[in-house]
Amino acid sequence: MVAVSDGNLEKAHHPPGAKSQRDSSGQDFIVFKFKLRSYQFSLAFIFAIEEINRNTHILPNTSLGFELYNVESNLEDIMKEALFCLTGMGINIPNYTCRRKNKAAAALITGTAWEMSVQVGRLLNLYKYPQITFGPFDDIPSDRGQFSSLYQTAQKDMSLSHGIVILMVHFNWTWVGLILIDDHNGAEFLSHLRREMDRNRVCVAFVEMVLDSQVYSGYESRTIHQNILKSSANVVFLYDVTQYLHGLILYIGIHSITWKVWIIKSQWDVTTDVPYFIFDPLHGSLIFAQHHAEISDFRKFIQTYKPSKYPEDYILALLWNIYFNCSFSGPNCKILGNCQPNASLEMLPGNALEMDMTEESYNVYNSVYALAHSLHEMTLKQVEIHPHGSGEVNTYPWELHPYLKNIHFKNGAGKLMVLDSQRKLEAEYDIFNLWNFPDGLRQKMKVGTFSPKAPQGQQLFLSDHMIKWAIGFTELPRSVCSKSCVPGFRKSPQEGKPACCYDCTSCPDNKISNETDMDHCVRCPESHYANAEQNHCLQKALTFLSYEDPLGMALIYLALGFSSLTAGVLGVFVKYHHTPIVKANNQALSYILLITLIFCFLCPLFFIGHPTTASCIMQQSTFAVLFTVALSTVLAKTITVVLAFKVTVPGRLMRWIMMSRAPNLIIPICTLIQLVLCGVWLSTSPPFIDSDAHSEHGHIIIICNKGSTVAFHSVLAYLCSMALGSYTMAYLSRNLPDTFNEAKFITFSMLVFFSVWVTFLPVYHSTKGKLMVAVEVFSILTSSAGLLGCIFLPKCYIILFRPQRNVLHHFRN
Repeated sequence: MVAVSDGNLEKAHHPPGAKSQRDSSGQDFIVFKFKLRSYQFSLAFIFAIEEINRNTHILPNTSLGFELYNVESNLEDIMKEALFCLTGMGINIPNYTCRRKNKAAAALITGTAWEMSVQVGRLLNLYKYPQITFGPFDDIPSDRGQFSSLYQTAQKDMSLSHGIVILMVHFNWTWVGLILIDDHNGAEFLSHLRREMDRNRVCVAFVEMVLDSQVYSGYESRTIHQNILKSSANVVFLYDVTQYLHGLILYIGIHSITWKVWIIKSQWDVTTDVPYFIFDPLHGSLIFAQHHAEISDFRKFIQTYKPSKYPEDYILALLWNIYFNCSFSGPNCKILGNCQPNASLEMLPGNALEMDMTEESYNVYNSVYALAHSLHEMTLKQVEIHPHGSGEVNTYPWELHPYLKNIHFKNGAGKLMVLDSQRKLEAEYDIFNLWNFPDGLRQKMKVGTFSPKAPQGQQLFLSDHMIKWAIGFTELPRSVCSKSCVPGFRKSPQEGKPACCYDCTSCPDNKISNETDMDHCVRCPESHYANAEQNHCLQKALTFLSYEDPLGMALIYLALGFSSLTAGVLGVFVKYHHTPIVKANNQALSYILLITLIFCFLCPLFFIGHPTTASCIMQQSTFAVLFTVALSTVLAKTITVVLAFKVTVPGRLMRWIMMSRAPNLIIPICTLIQLVLCGVWLSTSPPFIDSDAHSEHGHIIIICNKGSTVAFHSVLAYLCSMALGSYTMAYLSRNLPDTFNEAKFITFSMLVFFSVWVTFLPVYHSTKGKLMVAVEVFSILTSSAGLLGCIFLPKCYIILFRPQRNVLHHFRN
């Protein structure tokens, strides 16, 4: 605990870093129980006092005096020293002081634990006595309702949790253990940290909340250590490493077998407070510390801080005695003899005392300056009120509050400082890496910074190449619950476990993952397909039923072969046009049907090759019209057969029909109806070029889309109705005399035609891509071949191989 007065400079009766007690005789004796880390606080305090006293712009003609106290963290000692500071008496009597007015302490500067500041603050608040604490910022002392006289120098760690998680994300550490003190600070920070971790998809492997009472419990330390060892997390975050976790750190240092990477946020000095072990468990740790400006003259001050210059500092004398073999002499043991002439604090072994100002020492320095500037402002104000006074200004400590609350100034490093917690700037952080080499010489190396005010993505700066990792890690440590899912796989959550624990599942068909640890596979675009490893989309090749394709080539040969065969049949009929079998059943209709069948067999040529808009339209319209002509011709032939055998029946109407060739009108009438259907089809929703990217892996098939499916099925239904009509007429005339009678052959041909196209529909709709085109072409060829084979091949057989049956005499018999 530090007290500052506004009287003349007077050295403390209690040496810095020592605790003063009184025995029964009333004599002072000194108990040397201190840490060099705390000793630097007193050095920073004295440095600030001397710097202010030399400054003619702050409190001119006034020198600051001070008293230093080192108090153990128990309520009795804290309250005793606080009362002693207030009363100035060895026997603490509340509400009474034996100090002279000009010796009254202006304020108390306390630290480092918030509990100490709170306990003292409750007492000082009764007297409206100013108190400035230089320990870590805490929300409880910032409550102006309870602690209206308490001010905090440190900045609040508003962005610390975000910075910690950004660091974890930078190194891809998604499985992290947490160790915190079980108090309001730990609970609040854990809540913020969990929120940030969830937002950045970092999972908590374990949480250990350490109670204050567990600090010296070996059983508790052993239990926590075992939990750390059992966890697969290689990264552990330690928050607020104060004396409460000191015992746990010592236990881990002694018993560690499995090495961890420690992320530490604390003003605790790991370079000096933790004993050295052969295998240092803290080597490679990353430490977050609030950024503070460098005070250039502080190192020089420590180098020149010697017992000859500060004879009342008993701690300094003790250090000279221990480390430089100086001997005490004189009545008060203040004089040192036989010392090295060039001895200084810089020569202490190892790094027992840091030469640069630490984070807390920087806060001490700023606390003194804040108080000095406030006293200066108050003095100026009182001089304005009493301009003709004697020059001596008597003030009371509680009069300082308005100035402390509104004070803002630039410290020795030129940084703006305020005490009002509502106006504090957001803290920036330096990131240090703890090295332990040379062996046993711990040192903190700055490896990066975290600035919450920087643009997104530029807040964290790290020199990764400078970082030395913990023993056992030859490369960047990994801390994950599950191994990474390589490209081609996605993460599949494990039931009942955190999101960071997952299994790796292969991507479904035509989906890829081209990065590590993807949550979902991405479907390839329609124009691409997934490779075998499912980590890259490849461009699909454009394809269609081409002439070079084996299937296309086979269909072309079939079409040309059947058309040639039909042309041959037509040639036979022309050559033997005078024979009875050709003349029977209307010779002209036979020629029309054969010519139409030739074109029907050539119609599939529109279906093969690269589709165009013209070919797509010609495919369906040509197919529909040609088959309509063919079927209407067959229907006309069927009616002709029936009428031919009805000629013998008396009746002028029947005779007129035969003589006028009225059945031949069926062909243009039926064709006209089909043309109307096709016209409606082409005008409303004509066929067009389409692509099929799914039927064949790695290919985009260019096909003709039918356009209106209703129109397409209407055309097929019309053709099938004509075939069914021809079949019915032929079936009714099956019992007529069979010499040169086509009825039976037409019946079979229409049965084949009808069967082909009824079968075509389900097969067509169940196939895709080129096969769909091939099915339609095959149906056209098959139905056409059925007409050719059933109607004309039996006649060709008689004409060519049974000419004796192709005579009128045979017909009459």
